[in-house]
Amino acid sequence: MDELDGVARGAETLLDVLGRFTQHGWSSQFAACAGGCVECESCRHIMAASDVPVLELRRLEGASDPDDMLAVVAIECANCGLRGSLVLNYGPTATEDDAAVLLGLGDAPR
Repeated sequence: MDELDGVARGAETLLDVLGRFTQHGWSSQFAACAGGCVECESCRHIMAASDVPVLELRRLEGASDPDDMLAVVAIECANCGLRGSLVLNYGPTATEDDAAVLLGLGDAPR
C-alpha cells in the first residue's frame, strides 16, 4: 500500500475500514439522527442507539487533526435486517447527534 500524507504508518484509513466492512457483507449505510437515534438509509427505519446491535467498532484517529477522530461502526437494521456502516465523529468536532448515538451504542463484540 502506498504511503499517505498525514496517516501514521500501518494505520487503517476510513476507506480501509469501509472496504473491509463491505467485504464482510456490511454494505448498507446508516446515519445518526436526533435524540440518540440511528436511521437505516435503506428502509428509513429509525432505532434508538441502545437497541442497535453492534457487530464491530473501529476507532480512527489522524496524526494530529481532531477532524480525523472517527468511530466506524458495523451495525444491523432491526427492521429490514441489512447490515452496514455508521460513521460518527467523536471528540471536539462531534455533532450533538453523533455524540448521543456513540454514547448510546452497546458494547461491540471483542
